Amino acid sequence: MVKLIKIMLDENLLAKDSISYLVRHRPNPLKVNFANLIEHKFIDVNIVEEFLAKKIREGTINLAHLEKIEGMNINKILHLVAKELKVKFVDLDDIELDMNLFAKTPYKQLLKYDVIPVEESDLSILIVFGDPLDMEAQDVMQRIFPRKPLDIAIARPRQIQEYLQRLEINESVKGLVNGIRDDLKDSSGGDERDRDESPAVLKLVNIILRKAITSYASDIHIEATEKNCIVRARIDGMLVQLFTFDKDIFFPLSSRIKLVSNLDIAEKRKPQDGRFSTEVAGNPYDFRVSTLPTLHGESIVMRILDKSKVMIRLQDSGMTKHNYDKFTESIEAPYGIVLVTGPTGSGKTTTLYGALNEIRDVRDKIITVEDPVEYQMGGIQQVHVKASVGLSFADALRSILRQDPDKIMIGEIRDQETLRIAIQAALTGHLVLSTLHTNDAISAVTRILDMGIESYLVSGALVAIQAQRLVRKLCSHCTVPDTLQEKVMREIEPYLPKDGRELKFFRGEGCKECGHSGYRGREMISEVLQISEEFSRLIASGGSKEEMTELAFKDGFVPMFSDGLIKALEGKSTVEEVYRVARL
Repeated sequence: MVKLIKIMLDENLLAKDSISYLVRHRPNPLKVNFANLIEHKFIDVNIVEEFLAKKIREGTINLAHLEKIEGMNINKILHLVAKELKVKFVDLDDIELDMNLFAKTPYKQLLKYDVIPVEESDLSILIVFGDPLDMEAQDVMQRIFPRKPLDIAIARPRQIQEYLQRLEINESVKGLVNGIRDDLKDSSGGDERDRDESPAVLKLVNIILRKAITSYASDIHIEATEKNCIVRARIDGMLVQLFTFDKDIFFPLSSRIKLVSNLDIAEKRKPQDGRFSTEVAGNPYDFRVSTLPTLHGESIVMRILDKSKVMIRLQDSGMTKHNYDKFTESIEAPYGIVLVTGPTGSGKTTTLYGALNEIRDVRDKIITVEDPVEYQMGGIQQVHVKASVGLSFADALRSILRQDPDKIMIGEIRDQETLRIAIQAALTGHLVLSTLHTNDAISAVTRILDMGIESYLVSGALVAIQAQRLVRKLCSHCTVPDTLQEKVMREIEPYLPKDGRELKFFRGEGCKECGHSGYRGREMISEVLQISEEFSRLIASGGSKEEMTELAFKDGFVPMFSDGLIKALEGKSTVEEVYRVARL
């Protein structure tokens, strides 16, 4: 970066006064980088892009240097470089790799020369090069594929590294994949169930489960595409590709998973749901399996249910002390309804289980209604909703009220009927915990009213509402201080705590421990709205959302965005993550 800016100064593309301004900027000096130079209009973005493309063509810098440049559209620069060098630009995420080509190429050569064979046409073979000017790399690849000329392309350096890492995992299971093919040949013409007992298939399934679990994944996705079988895992809320196999591996793999989940192996035209349990690395896990027919085969999703997570303590969920104190005070109420809101995958069910652990008592009868029951808890009666046999949330809830419960947990309020019964239960002396899909805590009040529940019932039943999201936590091994852009600082300033603390922010550089993402694990950010007597009167009198918001802030309400910024200042996450999951 410093080298490039010095070259721009030498070539009179940048004035020295511009650098001086950033260094002397008060109260906080600004980083001397392209992002700040462009933001303060000391240099035109088009000039920077053309300058970088020219320096790559001259060999002054290489493509890898682009990843270290802040505030620039790297893809746009790569398009310019490709045009200058008369090669193609490829976004590897937009295409399917031909795994047959990968199988023909020694992995060590791919790694040594930073290349990836992409696809084969009738006329040529498209290959992505980390350095398109490396003639030795081109000669080696041409010798590997002597029958067709090479079609040279470039891609983002980080993408190339990520794909090479994935292919390395594929290299480790290449023997198993060949074993599956041999087993399929040996059992051709036999019963389909026999073919699924292939020892190689069993080993491959175990490797996939182990890899996902050791990567702290919450879900495993196995998908059939036009050319391949792709295995992905949801890690810290983001899908990450683990394996890519040839298409012929999908069918024995999917059949094996269906077999252990007690699903119909032959049924490929209808969605199916199943479940199985197994031990992975000595720990027991449940897997909830869903299959869905798609254009090229099926999509199989396995939700990983770690039985040890059921004992999560509320104080370990990542709540700030302010919100924890408010929420625990609310769930200790003798009766009323406490709601947890947020989108799918925001940890609502985990929070409810944590709350149940907090209030569980042998003197109380606690009953839950869930669809499905994710974790089994001792000392609690759990009901699995089954709409197919006429047991809906509302039906189960009516029956539960005749079971003399003290506390009730409803997995999700989906309709007015369930909501009305829950509120009636809360008004007749029961503590009810449940979830609702709204974006923030105050919106939950208006959503309940919009669902047709009378305002006087809502005002009497509601105790508290917690809205939450999950942000990715910074990796403890590669966290470094970060300087925010001036524009971002101006935007977040009203939401920063006014307690005089030093405003320090952090980012993850990326390392082997976190898979070069800069993040490892997730933590909750939340907002808790306690329903005070004054707030209750406002609901009963039909107050507007604006009036409710004003009163909430008067009562000390801390919005989720501010809660997220506190986590960023503590070095637990980044401002970028808070923006991703919560809005201003």
